[in-house]
Amino acid sequence: MSKPTETIQKYFATYKTVLDNFPIDVLEEFLTVLEEAREKGNTVFTCGNGGSWATASHMAADFSKNTRMPGQNRLKVIGLGDSVPGLTAYANDEGYDRVFAEPIITLMQPNDVLIAISGSGNSPNVLQAVEAAQEIGATTLGLTGFRGGKLAGMVDHALIVPSDSIEMIEDFHMLVDHILVICLRQ
Repeated sequence: MSKPTETIQKYFATYKTVLDNFPIDVLEEFLTVLEEAREKGNTVFTCGNGGSWATASHMAADFSKNTRMPGQNRLKVIGLGDSVPGLTAYANDEGYDRVFAEPIITLMQPNDVLIAISGSGNSPNVLQAVEAAQEIGATTLGLTGFRGGKLAGMVDHALIVPSDSIEMIEDFHMLVDHILVICLRQ
């Protein structure tokens, strides 16, 4: 058996183990929060760095477009890093740690929702976003992996992907996005 074949088989075997240990109950908590936000007209904000930002941006697009249903309120969603000029202005003038917290202070209302994504759970700008959201009175959801990092202990609901592989953690964060979209569309 070739080395690539071994690597692929090992990845899929590990994937199955993570899937078997996935915290479905927390995913259902996330769904309840999002359904309530849609029903009450609250806004959902997303943030993350690198691959987690790609997931956060993808999630914002999926939630705003792919959850529309006749007879239901539309889910209002803002991806906090989608404005590159705004992001770089905050990074330049306030510091990179404030790139999500500052727009939250400006835009967020009590009872809105923040989905904070950090594979390690220790990204300073994501943690500061959570702090800002909590000061406003928002509900905070955290998507992380490894042991959850600081993020898991800060948010109202933490979904910790049971893996030590950043690639697998990011795979499962996208899985969370797509499952939530399907559930919100029903």
